[in-house]
Amino acid sequence: KLSVSPEVDIMDYCRKEWRGNTPAAKRMRKGYEAVAQKFASIRRIRGDNYCAFRATLFQALSQATQLPMWLQSENFTMLPESLLSKYDWIKQWQLRQKPGKRMGEISDEIKEYLILLRKKWKNISEIKGPLEKQEACDELFKNEEEEYSLYEALKFLMLNTAIELYNADKSGKRVPVFSWLLFARDTSSNPCQLMQNHLNHIGHSGGLEQVEMFLLAYALQYTIQVYRLYKYSTDEFITLYPNDPEEDWPVVTLITEDDRHYNIPVRMCQETML
Repeated sequence: KLSVSPEVDIMDYCRKEWRGNTPAAKRMRKGYEAVAQKFASIRRIRGDNYCAFRATLFQALSQATQLPMWLQSENFTMLPESLLSKYDWIKQWQLRQKPGKRMGEISDEIKEYLILLRKKWKNISEIKGPLEKQEACDELFKNEEEEYSLYEALKFLMLNTAIELYNADKSGKRVPVFSWLLFARDTSSNPCQLMQNHLNHIGHSGGLEQVEMFLLAYALQYTIQVYRLYKYSTDEFITLYPNDPEEDWPVVTLITEDDRHYNIPVRMCQETML
């Protein structure tokens, strides 16, 4: 099974998927038509509760031209040790491949995943030709073991970001609005609960919820722009995570029909590029 299917014409895809004359089908077709003003093709993302990670990371890597600053920092790979030394509860972290293994034993493995993320990002960003870059991304997303290790790294970065935001808020600093919403949920009133009830389940029994898309964007320091097709003709049709992005954050674009599964638009139309 391919993680990221080969590209197909966006309107061909839409006509195949949405044939009927129901209001929902009509709205989807209008939504796809709007996307087709900007992008020529679509690539389907495998749906297994990791699709938001898969779509975002694939888009980020396929347009990467340099290593983000946060990946260059000396302390980056020391995160698991440094967080574990402060927060004993992180020992309850669940690794996808090894459910039931204690975090005390796996901080080295998370460190390896972070090193892998840095290495892959660096290698792909150094490839100059767009075709070769695309091939390298396709290759990476065919390697299941590496792919899931990268998602484990992303989850851990989300936890780290959540802890930073939570502590900033507690010490009276300004935090983005989504951070309040994240910790206003009964199931995640603090980072420990967020890990136990949400992050540990991503990829197993659920995907990313809306508020967690914000957290992913902050962890990567990327703006995630999403065409939400079922919201066509409302002001939520194109949603940005975060909605007040930093100007220097790169932008990746995803498509969703239901806020649960994400695909990716590719090949920007010429006029759009100008």
